[in-house]
Amino acid sequence: MRLFPSLLLSAAALALAPTMPAMAQTAPSAATPAATPAARLQALFAASDEGSLKRNPIQGLFRGDLRYADQFGDYLSDAHIAAEKKAAEDDLAGLAAIDRAALSDNDKVSYDVFKWQRTNDLKGFDPALLAATVVRPIDHFFGFHTFFPDLSSGEGAAPFKTVKDYEDSLKRTDGFVAALDASIVRFREGMKSGVVQPKLVVNNMIGQLELLVAPKVEDAVMYKPVKKFPESFSAADKARLTAAYADMVGNKVNPAFKRLHAFLKDEYLPVSRDSVGLSGMPGGPALYRYLISSTTTTDMTPEAIHDLGLSEVARITQGMEAVKTRVGFKGSLQDFFTYIRTDPQFKPKSKEDLTARYYAVGKRVDATVGNLFSTLPKTSLEIRPVPAFREKNDAGGSYNQGTPDGSRPGVFYFNTYDLPSRTLPGIETLYLHEGVPGHHFQISLAQENAALPAFQRFGGNTAFVEGWALYAESLGKELGMLTDPYQLQGSYDDEMLRAMRLVVDTGLHSKGWTRDQSIDYMLAHSSMGRTDATAEVERYIAIPSQALAYKIGQLTIRRLRTKAEASLGSKFDIKQFHAEVLMTGALPMAVLEKKIDDWIARVKAKG
Repeated sequence: MRLFPSLLLSAAALALAPTMPAMAQTAPSAATPAATPAARLQALFAASDEGSLKRNPIQGLFRGDLRYADQFGDYLSDAHIAAEKKAAEDDLAGLAAIDRAALSDNDKVSYDVFKWQRTNDLKGFDPALLAATVVRPIDHFFGFHTFFPDLSSGEGAAPFKTVKDYEDSLKRTDGFVAALDASIVRFREGMKSGVVQPKLVVNNMIGQLELLVAPKVEDAVMYKPVKKFPESFSAADKARLTAAYADMVGNKVNPAFKRLHAFLKDEYLPVSRDSVGLSGMPGGPALYRYLISSTTTTDMTPEAIHDLGLSEVARITQGMEAVKTRVGFKGSLQDFFTYIRTDPQFKPKSKEDLTARYYAVGKRVDATVGNLFSTLPKTSLEIRPVPAFREKNDAGGSYNQGTPDGSRPGVFYFNTYDLPSRTLPGIETLYLHEGVPGHHFQISLAQENAALPAFQRFGGNTAFVEGWALYAESLGKELGMLTDPYQLQGSYDDEMLRAMRLVVDTGLHSKGWTRDQSIDYMLAHSSMGRTDATAEVERYIAIPSQALAYKIGQLTIRRLRTKAEASLGSKFDIKQFHAEVLMTGALPMAVLEKKIDDWIARVKAKG
């Protein structure tokens, strides 16, 4: 999925942990010595969050907080990095002064999550890690060059309801243009230190920039808002804003895109590296170990994760063999994969056909999801195809969160690029993952829970966020889905994808695997098409370790459910278990395990 607010928080957050929220500097005066530990803790959280919004103003747009909507932020400067580091240090110092033992159970969970997050953030500011990250400010998967146009399209998180909304977007764009130019400065620093992006990543960015520069200003993504002014706008405002947006696109944004494009093509590409893994880059091995700890929230080694992946691939293969036997297919599993990839019955007829199928899946899930969950999100969910300007390099599906007040819906995006390569088996599973009860449930329920501190409502770690979504896929049968054997095969295929990620990501970044070797491995063990396999592998190359978190998180949540079922027997309540997992936001795995253990003990104690 894409947790868009996190893309522009700081150079360290951008490069090190794209799905991690950046916290903020604590105001020491926010809590007085006479306040209770609980009050001091809440004051710490509130001051931290407010400072974060001031330094990282884009975050507010995703929450519906428009106080800083006219600001873009400064994310690539040394001063910003220093401020973020000091923020982490101040937060941890403030936390250490609070007596954890005097807190309630829920506050102890918040304390532990905050401590883990800020400790991990602080580790990311190690000079050696910064040297390997800040000089690679963008890539083809995570970068403000694609993120900001989507944000500013009138179809993203930024509102375009009032004249001020339109004016705020113009002001933010000045900061965006400055950031594009600042990224060139950072890239040049990396050219001097020998820390550069792979050629593959650079070529993909070049292609993205070529698509973003529209031949006509009126066709640009960031010009779209002036094509659908609210009816309440006066003719004078419409004329003034139309001229301003034309000037903004034609004389600011397009030239900045062209400067970045020319730099990447003429200066950076010739010196970028042929290797695709972090092991081939100065500082890469240490960075990969840090990224693994950040995204999985565990201390697992690349070797242990690789071996776990091989084991999971073998287990899931057995399930696929059972489906092949069930449908009476004669031939090898590879033949079965080819059959699913190529037979016309498994191909969507059109973009409209695929859209209708996803809507039908959504209705079926909505009819049964209340059997497993006691609290349903108030935020609605929309289903849309991926915008054309980013579909080539995008994943098969993604999710963009709505606002806590429900004024902007959550959006499940499905990819229709190279539609003939797409297949229908797996659409149920993809919807369960990105939509209900996956990302849309987990993110919306956290955001809508005003009793939580902001960092739990709006932040997260990849292992929990993606682990939950993968666990949600496994609820398909309980929700009345996966009755079609080919949809069941699609479910195995999607689970196989996450297992293969453990093998391929570690292969690329710690074992010297090549791009083609990785693609071939994925094609050999699943029915996914070459287009999808290529996009997946190039994603792992661009954002190392992120893809590891899915399986690690899912296996942890499933293990905890199995433990609770065995411990509680007839007292086990699936709705209660899901509430315990979801209703305190995204937790590091160790914190989640402690919480479920405490819940089991409480249920047992009731007799």
